[in-house]
Amino acid sequence: MTNVPPALVVERLRYRRPGSDGSGHAVEVDELSLRSGEVLGLVGPSGCGKSTLIDLFALLRRPTSVQGFKLHGEDVAALWQRGNVDRCTALRAARIGVVLQTGGLLPSLTVRENVLLGQRLLGKLDIAWTHALLAKLDLTSLAARRPAQLSIGQRQRVAIARALAHRPSLVLADEPTASLGVDHAPAAIQLLLSLARDSGCALVVVSHDIALLRAHGVPLRHCVSRSGAIALEAAA
Repeated sequence: MTNVPPALVVERLRYRRPGSDGSGHAVEVDELSLRSGEVLGLVGPSGCGKSTLIDLFALLRRPTSVQGFKLHGEDVAALWQRGNVDRCTALRAARIGVVLQTGGLLPSLTVRENVLLGQRLLGKLDIAWTHALLAKLDLTSLAARRPAQLSIGQRQRVAIARALAHRPSLVLADEPTASLGVDHAPAAIQLLLSLARDSGCALVVVSHDIALLRAHGVPLRHCVSRSGAIALEAAA
């Protein structure tokens, strides 16, 4: 495992978010490094830039400036500099899994088809791992249903399975328990952490619920205002 590169390395990243009045503000990351199996929580009030950071880490946005950005050893900063959008798209598909607040499932596909989608697009079917995920997330009996036939909590569990199904290096979860309520959120976050460990990925969890992440031993970075920008700082 010593030769495995970090899942994510970020140095001096800055992204200028445009505002409706033309002013906007910046989101900054001085340094961040996550290895396989590590987990990090990003916390802060609504509108502080947490979801913007997820988009940047998922290669969905290009930073205004960046000194270094590597995903599983590949120099993404150089790809951005060369404008190599195709390679960024391929990297995102192969190396990144995303859990959205809304689930983001394709309504025309069954649970099983949604979970298998990333594997099929990559041409790397892993049926045993897919079945294991469905079982661990208590979705086996729902595999033939479509998203409209599921509860909010069930759809969120399917989204977790889909994000992990292609064994990405990095999983980004944007408020994965926001729609589950206080009674179900602790079990859901524990399950996500457990599955991430099983798959060997690095995990970034965005949440407004600091107490929930602390209760599960998740190291935190806070989005704070600093010198006219939103920056990440280690929690006390």
